[in-house]
Amino acid sequence: MLQAIVLDFDGVVVNSEPLHLRAFQEVLAVEGQALSAREYYDVYVGLDDVGMFNAFAEHRGLPGDAAWVRQMVTSKAARMQGLLAEGSPLFAGAADRIRELAAAVPIAIASGALRQEILHVLEAAGLTSAFSVIVAAGETPRGKPASDPYARAVELLGRQTARAMNPKHVVAVEDTVQGLVSAREAGLRTVAVTTTYPVEALADADAVVPSLREVTIELLERVVERRCGRPSTSRVQGIQGGDRWGRK
Repeated sequence: MLQAIVLDFDGVVVNSEPLHLRAFQEVLAVEGQALSAREYYDVYVGLDDVGMFNAFAEHRGLPGDAAWVRQMVTSKAARMQGLLAEGSPLFAGAADRIRELAAAVPIAIASGALRQEILHVLEAAGLTSAFSVIVAAGETPRGKPASDPYARAVELLGRQTARAMNPKHVVAVEDTVQGLVSAREAGLRTVAVTTTYPVEALADADAVVPSLREVTIELLERVVERRCGRPSTSRVQGIQGGDRWGRK
C-alpha cells in the first residue's frame, strides 16, 4: 500500500529554522527592518525565500518589487550558506531513520529550501543517494502552501521508479501548517512532527509524532491503510509520542 515517502527538509530532516530566522534577520537589518522570532514562526515559517520576502514587503508596506526580492533572496542565500558551513544541523537520529526508510520505499524531498542548501547538508551527512527525487525552492510555479511542490515530487517519483504513483499511497512528513496544506492539496497522506509547531496546531495531520526518529515504515503503512479504508488499527498512534494519534 505504501508507495513512497516525501519529506520536508527544514524542521523535519534538519533543525535549520533557527538558522533561516537568523539569516532573514541579518539581511533585513541591513534594510533597516526588524524581524522577531515570534513573527517569523507565526507568519513566515514554511514559506520559501521568495514567498517570505514578498509577504514581508506587503505586510510592512515596502515597495518590494521583483528586483528587491531577488536581491534579498541572493543575500539571504549567501548568509545561509555561511551558517550551514558552521556545522551540520541534522536532527538526532534523522540520518539513521532516512536510511531505514529509503531501504524500504523510494523517498523524496519537497522543500522551500534552495537546492544548494539541501545538497550541502545531505552531502556532508552522506545521505544524497538516499533520495530518489529532490524538489527545491523555485523549481515549481508556486511554493507551499500551494500543492505544486508535493505534486511535482509525486510526478518525479513516478518517472524515477517507472511506476504509477497514487498520491493517496504516498505520505508526506511535515513540520508546518503551510506544509500540511500543501501536501493535502496534492492528495498525499500526512504525518506531522512537533519540531516547529505544537501538536494542537498540527491536528489535521493523519498522525503526529515528536520527530522524524519516530516516523517508521509501520506507522506510515498504518496511515495509508487507515485512510484507504483497509482494515487497520482503530487509531494511528505516534510511536513514543504519548497520546498523539491521527484524525479521521
